[in-house]
Amino acid sequence: MQVESSDKIRNLAVAGHNDTGKTTLLSGLLYAGGVANRLNKVEDGNTVTDFDSEEIARTISIGLAPCFVPWRQHKLNFIDCPGYGIFLSETRSGMRAADATLLCINGVAGVEVNSERNWNFTERIGQPVLFHLTKMDRERADFERVVTELQETFDRGAIAVQLPIGSEENFTGVVDLVSLKSYKFDKDGDGKATGGEIPATMADQVTQWRDKLIEAVAETDDLLLENFFDEGGISQEDLESGLCRAVANRKLFPITMSAGLHGIGPSALLDSLLCCAPSPVDCKPYPATNVGGDPIELEADPEAPLAALVFKTLSDPYSGKITLFRVLRGTFTSDSQVWNSRLEEAGKVGSLMVMQGKQGKAVSQLVAGDIGGVAKLKETSTGDTLSDKGAPVKAEWVKPTEPAMAFAVEPKSKGDEEKIGEALQRLIDEDPALKAGRDARTGEYLLSGAGQLHVEITVAKLKSRFKVEVLLHPPKVPYVETIKRAADGHGRHKKQSGGRGQFADCKIKMEPIARGEDFEFQDKIFGGSIPQNYRPAVAKGIQEVRQRGYLAGYPVVDFRVQLLDGQYHDVDSSEMAFKIAGSLAFKDAMAKAGPTILEPLMKVEITTTEEYMGDIMSDLAQRRGRPQGMETRGSKQIVNAMVPMAEMLEYARALRAITQGRGSFHMEFDQYGEVPRNIQEKIIAASKSEEEEG
Repeated sequence: MQVESSDKIRNLAVAGHNDTGKTTLLSGLLYAGGVANRLNKVEDGNTVTDFDSEEIARTISIGLAPCFVPWRQHKLNFIDCPGYGIFLSETRSGMRAADATLLCINGVAGVEVNSERNWNFTERIGQPVLFHLTKMDRERADFERVVTELQETFDRGAIAVQLPIGSEENFTGVVDLVSLKSYKFDKDGDGKATGGEIPATMADQVTQWRDKLIEAVAETDDLLLENFFDEGGISQEDLESGLCRAVANRKLFPITMSAGLHGIGPSALLDSLLCCAPSPVDCKPYPATNVGGDPIELEADPEAPLAALVFKTLSDPYSGKITLFRVLRGTFTSDSQVWNSRLEEAGKVGSLMVMQGKQGKAVSQLVAGDIGGVAKLKETSTGDTLSDKGAPVKAEWVKPTEPAMAFAVEPKSKGDEEKIGEALQRLIDEDPALKAGRDARTGEYLLSGAGQLHVEITVAKLKSRFKVEVLLHPPKVPYVETIKRAADGHGRHKKQSGGRGQFADCKIKMEPIARGEDFEFQDKIFGGSIPQNYRPAVAKGIQEVRQRGYLAGYPVVDFRVQLLDGQYHDVDSSEMAFKIAGSLAFKDAMAKAGPTILEPLMKVEITTTEEYMGDIMSDLAQRRGRPQGMETRGSKQIVNAMVPMAEMLEYARALRAITQGRGSFHMEFDQYGEVPRNIQEKIIAASKSEEEEG
């Protein structure tokens, strides 16, 4: 579908906690819009947006995926975003590429932790949000309870624009409070509604909730509020236009609902999105910088110079690389020249496509605000900006979250090292939250991700897509060493074996500095006890030896070295001799400076229910966890704790066992802390054992 006008486009990221039915909802929307010929189900492995083999096997969304629904001469672009916390970077990419977020909330469970994270991100970027209640046909689904929870958790501006007809298993449709139209659906029907009058039993309820909506819209605009008080209400035209403006400006957050598995609600939602969701021209301009680095704003003007943001790359060993982009301004035409602002070079694009999942259909052009794809842009990466060479710009992008866990990988078959590196690079292009590379300290090839499941899924993709099998080793905790007090050190290197010898002598002072400052070297020599050209060699010697550690082979960090004094010989001194003297002085000072081992501490947030709280707290205590607080969110209990990374490596499996799969957690690095002495002794013993075996 090719759209000629930007105001005929709606762009929505479909986000929410895992298992809120986002992909199922999109299947219903595609069916209602005539794109699909059946209501595809996640468990059947045939949905448009869960097309990766790992998504099909695990029945979860792993990567974001675009699709679109033609509806009433409009094009609604949707980006299906993963719900699991370990794929948060992927979700944020999809949200940043859209104009608004359709935040799905389970009608039974209510607000869950990842929905809050998504909301916080929309606040940060100033993006409109529309709430959608899913699974409204389930037992204990409660419209009014969840609406109250949304208002208390997020914003009082969360306001219903639909009411449910019936509840739980008797949920059969919705009443639209804006148009006063009733939508009734047959369970397992075609997702389209039969129109009808509002049920007589709902008349008072509809009047009450519509009055709330009208008042809420009027309060967002001084002129509308004046009319409201003068005339006792506002016109239908003012209601519709005022609601759209209020949504675009994050003053109101409409609430709709559905039961996607049974096709109840999709056509009503599509109508509501045309009314409430802002078009690209209604939204704030997209932030960017020009070639000089000055901030500018990109308005959705089809006549302006081209600027398109790459928000995802899809990698397939057969079809190759597909680059997904959002046209921020201008008009993107097939077979045109574009300028890549990061690479600072021009390139030619081939045929443009509109995307249904991974399937593309060629179009001749895409106007400002539209979403599409193009194949074979080999050097283009996620976050790049493609623009007119005469007006180059760089659009703002989302920084990927830092990996929380690393595993050592090695090929199952000899000779596959090069294949592993190439295949992983393809997957990193697709998912920038992954990192891979060789550890300079251990020589191991490390694969890092947001969690164990993230890494395991990547390994599975290596096998299924690229026919490369690897072995995963338990992740090594990135311990570091440091000192607790100041100490002096003396290093003398003297060697004579006939002819020119080696001589260097230096005296240093070592002292702790703030966490995260790493290493600082200060030259405090007055006079010429060590010539100026040899002093940097002392620092180099210390830099090299500190990477090999003192207690257990881990890098020594967060200390300052002051070079105080020394001696040299006109003939026998050299840079190498002073490097060795520096390393000897370092070891001498370390022995007296209270060396200790630090471990990464993770900030952990665990979501569970009351019945499992006792077991979770007991398990955290065994893991040396320190609770930081507890709170209640709806029916959920949230536990915040600080836990050593070493104790969290297998936590996903443990939590599943404790909560029978009902609990979830999110963790991120917070700070380094000192390892207890008894555990330090075990770490040191293990290091010595490895060294002896080596």
